Amino acid sequence: MDLPEDAADLPGVPDAFQRLWVPHRMAYLDANPARGGAEPPCPFCAAPARSDADGLVIARGEHCYVVMNLFPYNPGHLLVCPYEHVPEYLDIDGDALAEFSAMTRQAMRTLRSVTGCHGFNLGMNQGQVAGAGVAAHLHQHVVPRWTGDANFFPIVARTKAVPQLLEDARAQLAAAWPEHAAA
Repeated sequence: MDLPEDAADLPGVPDAFQRLWVPHRMAYLDANPARGGAEPPCPFCAAPARSDADGLVIARGEHCYVVMNLFPYNPGHLLVCPYEHVPEYLDIDGDALAEFSAMTRQAMRTLRSVTGCHGFNLGMNQGQVAGAGVAAHLHQHVVPRWTGDANFFPIVARTKAVPQLLEDARAQLAAAWPEHAAA
């Protein structure tokens, strides 16, 4: 933004920072409960209420479902979630726990078949202090990994290069899902 010639008469102290004006972000700020906004809806409760394509859902079970991560660490990054809105692994039991585990295994088999990945990162961040982005709803990350998949982008530019659209990855994984059920 070019400043008027008489900008020296305006308040403020010049500095070396460039400004990126993003007024559209005010909608996000105004929605923050700390600013009097409503509590945002849980994305893991909202996703299964949508169509599979719109919710990026790969598969649905009786107690759990599998969904694409909207902000993937790697292509094919999946989340296994119980339908029940519970915060911790200790809060699910019985049939839900068995299905949670079975769906994690099926996610790994499906990803290995579809993507040719060489390994996985599996993980759950329990509680906000442990890094859970959505601490109120349990979810397990299933992240496919390939030999040499790490590069300098995340370190230097805080950017992840994701070579496949989420919709395309969802369609491929959902189509292959039934083939990889436990034998």
